Amino acid sequence: MDALSDMLRVVGLTGGVFMEADFTAPWSVAGKVAPEFCRPFMVQPRQVVGFHYVVEGGLELGVEGHPPCRVEAGELVILPHNDVHTFGSDGARLPIPASELIVQASGGVQAGAPGIMKIVHGGGGPHTRVVCGFLGGNDNLESVLASLPAIMTMNLADLPGGDWIGRSFTYGAETLAAGDPGAATVLAKLAELLFVEAVRRYLASLPAEQTGWLAALRDPVVGRALSLLHARVAEPWTAEALAREVNMSRSAFADRFTAAVGQPPMRYLIGWRMQLARHQLRETRATIAQIAFQVGYDSEAAFTRAFRRECGAPPATWRRSESA
Repeated sequence: MDALSDMLRVVGLTGGVFMEADFTAPWSVAGKVAPEFCRPFMVQPRQVVGFHYVVEGGLELGVEGHPPCRVEAGELVILPHNDVHTFGSDGARLPIPASELIVQASGGVQAGAPGIMKIVHGGGGPHTRVVCGFLGGNDNLESVLASLPAIMTMNLADLPGGDWIGRSFTYGAETLAAGDPGAATVLAKLAELLFVEAVRRYLASLPAEQTGWLAALRDPVVGRALSLLHARVAEPWTAEALAREVNMSRSAFADRFTAAVGQPPMRYLIGWRMQLARHQLRETRATIAQIAFQVGYDSEAAFTRAFRRECGAPPATWRRSESA
């Protein structure tokens, strides 16, 4: 399994659609995904990614410090860092906080399926329909998100099978408005698929001089080393052994890996082992000793010391706090 797929396997990625919005120009709204929007779908995630899919019409979206982008019907805009953003028919109007519109929705605006809100807002001009949702994950998702820009857009028509995906999203939005509980699940799974595709496309578009975890996957030496560490995490790796696997000297390999990833190979391995351990502690009933051996420690005591040093608490204590 490649390193990106392996990382995405343990981030606990889960999608949710919490709102369908009907806007008529002129309109402008500001907001971000609030924790309470996630609760109908999952335990509150540690990492949140916001997204909007434009079913009809178009909008302009901006994040402070970044140029605004135009998003048309059939396009998905993803906010990897869940920044406060404004979106509307144009960038000239003073935005209304989304929270105010959601409060008003309990009055005259219809409610959809459980956990799904519907907002109607605007001045009566050209119509825009948007599906708003989130992707949530655990702390491990931060490794992927840290390398992503504030705004990512994707035209579904550019994807293989994009017409089918677009029609599915549009159909899901229509049945969502009608209160079909299955529609939210369909849209959430589509959102997960599209997020992974957006990350893959962003990775392919990175300039040669780009650094960071995602960019490092393209380096033939560092990418191979990352794949080895992920595929054989329990192996008693040393920098020398890993360098031999990629046919480089230890010092040259360590310099190249550190420059690309931002940390030495053995430091990265410890972090990855701890991410896997947290995933196992959170998602399985495996014993501490079993997890220790799975992630490359020859004794429970050695694993416990390393886990306490990296995560601030012994694994058993950490597991109880997560369960609570």
